[in-house]
Amino acid sequence: MTFVIRAARDEDLQALYEMAKLTGGGFTNLPPEKDALRAKLDRSHQAFARTDDSIADELFVLVLENVETGEVRGTCQLFTQVGQKWPFYSYRLGMVTKHSQELNRTFRAQLLSLANDLEGSSEVGGLFLHPKERAGGLGMLLARSRYLFIARHRARFGDRILAELRGVIDEAGGSPFWDGVAGRFFGMSFQEADEFNALHGNQFIADLMPKHPIYTAMLTESARAVIGRPHPNGRAAMRMLENEGFAWENYIDIFDGGPTMTARTDQVKSIREARTETVRAVGEAGEPALVAGGHLADFRCVLGKVATGQDGLRIDAGSAAALDIGEGGEVIHVAR
Repeated sequence: MTFVIRAARDEDLQALYEMAKLTGGGFTNLPPEKDALRAKLDRSHQAFARTDDSIADELFVLVLENVETGEVRGTCQLFTQVGQKWPFYSYRLGMVTKHSQELNRTFRAQLLSLANDLEGSSEVGGLFLHPKERAGGLGMLLARSRYLFIARHRARFGDRILAELRGVIDEAGGSPFWDGVAGRFFGMSFQEADEFNALHGNQFIADLMPKHPIYTAMLTESARAVIGRPHPNGRAAMRMLENEGFAWENYIDIFDGGPTMTARTDQVKSIREARTETVRAVGEAGEPALVAGGHLADFRCVLGKVATGQDGLRIDAGSAAALDIGEGGEVIHVAR
């Protein structure tokens, strides 16, 4: 069974909507709202259609397709430059130290400070794999295909890249962090705020969120406990990000408190180690690899096999067929 990553199309809307309904909430980049998803597809089409090789405020939506059935079973997104239309807010977790000579004691307290530090970064996000497909390395294919897309179109992306991991959501679909922090100022539930953000952006955060630092000691125990923690379903994604060179530098999501991971774009492992070569032969031998071909809307990526030698690059026949590429074609690849 072969799966391929490709550019999202208008006819993928229903599949994206069905997957969005399976996320369980708190998944801002994949809202269960057709109008919002249609707007994402429209914006993505514009990004794929623009051929100017420069950075702009764009969104690329990719999907995972079962080549044999034509079913869409996963999706992921790339944002080229966050914080251009709406401010990109994060909480930065810091520490303040104070000393009292009279008491001869030093006090240290954690602070949450509203920050725009990550504005202008590129972002990888919106990754969702259908629950029935979570085996065989398809999650890895979805995640790492984005880095090959970036390497293929490097001038369209910034020098820093981030990934926001969904925070802890309780059984009722609420967020302990939201309830303990922002929910006290906004008069709406986490689900309501998350939906509003997905549809209208987060300018309302700038309008209503207090600008002064927040002492974490003043928060509820349940809110403190989830600061910087990913949703249980996101732990594997966090490990994959760490394997690529991302690190948590004390930035968290302002809605659910989940960790925001960051890296220098050119130091992301799959980007740094990716190689662009011309196919010299199609055969069955080789080592497992992610292989991609095409540019922009023609970009396609698969799990396949490649071999390098004196005769040049050789890829397996299944990958060549899925990528619609033969001898003389150009591919970009990285070891699995």
